[in-house]
Amino acid sequence: MQPTALSQRDALPAFPPAPPGAEPPRLRSVRSPSRPRLMSLATLDPARLADELDAGLSSRPACVSPKFLYDELGSRLFDAITALPEYYPTRVEGRILAAHRDEICRALGAGRSLIDLGAGDCRKAEALFGCLAPRQYVALDISLGYLAGALRRLARDWPAIDVIGLGVDLAADFRLPADIAPERRLFFYPGSSIGNFTPEAAVTLLARLRDQAGDDGRLLLGADLVKPAPRLEAAYDDPLGVTAAFNRNLLLHANRLLGADFDASDWRHLARWNPQQSRIDMYLEARRDQEVSWRGRSHFYPLGTRIHTESSHKYRPDDLDRLLAAAGWHLADAWFDEARQFAVVHARAA
Repeated sequence: MQPTALSQRDALPAFPPAPPGAEPPRLRSVRSPSRPRLMSLATLDPARLADELDAGLSSRPACVSPKFLYDELGSRLFDAITALPEYYPTRVEGRILAAHRDEICRALGAGRSLIDLGAGDCRKAEALFGCLAPRQYVALDISLGYLAGALRRLARDWPAIDVIGLGVDLAADFRLPADIAPERRLFFYPGSSIGNFTPEAAVTLLARLRDQAGDDGRLLLGADLVKPAPRLEAAYDDPLGVTAAFNRNLLLHANRLLGADFDASDWRHLARWNPQQSRIDMYLEARRDQEVSWRGRSHFYPLGTRIHTESSHKYRPDDLDRLLAAAGWHLADAWFDEARQFAVVHARAA
């Protein structure tokens, strides 16, 4: 499909259109004491995660999964990043969702099970509760502790919705538990978090979602688009140093998981645009020669050694079309900001 296909609209909405001037089905927010259900999937086994982190830090060149950035403190630091003027994706995506809210909800249909991947504070999904009227809200995040507070608030404010929190590693081969209604599932993956995966791994994840979506499954995906390198690099290396703290916190997480003795002050944060791979690469770079120990072993990191901690792929419209098609999804709708910095796309199970 050519890039222009992203501007097409699906002619068949998921539920009958409302009469002229009428609002789509909405769910009223009512305050009432309620408790969310919280569970952790086997993908968050601490021993397995520690082994994976050990392998990544021990490899040369060292490379670890960005999921290790998101312990409870890392999740809070990322929330602070989203408020920075340099970090445009959260702000721009929020404007797209607000400007096209009713159109998006009409396309998706009300009364679905809303499954929020990498939910964080859950506020992006909550902004759609009123018009989507989900019967079930399922928040997936690697930091279940951070997720719990947001879910307690949602369960109190939206008692008509069945609220569930799942601690899960999205990079693993996870299966949704039987508590999640199998029909009319809507996967919501905002923030361009799909960009943290390599293109091959992104297809694997999206195919895993397609496999669990059912015949009427839907996907609402946020994706950051390619733009000039200075704009991108500024978003990942802010002058206040919040992103640097977020990146170095991975070492504190490693100290807890592995019993390591990293000194975060011995490492500096780097963010570089990689035009060949169409992605921002983040690193921690050793400021001096140093030895770090964990699990009874000593590891030498010479001055200038880099640990690759995250990649964030940026897309062109036709990239998204190919990515979705390879994973078994059919692109139905897309919405952009005026400057076409970011895309929110709706796909149906093909």
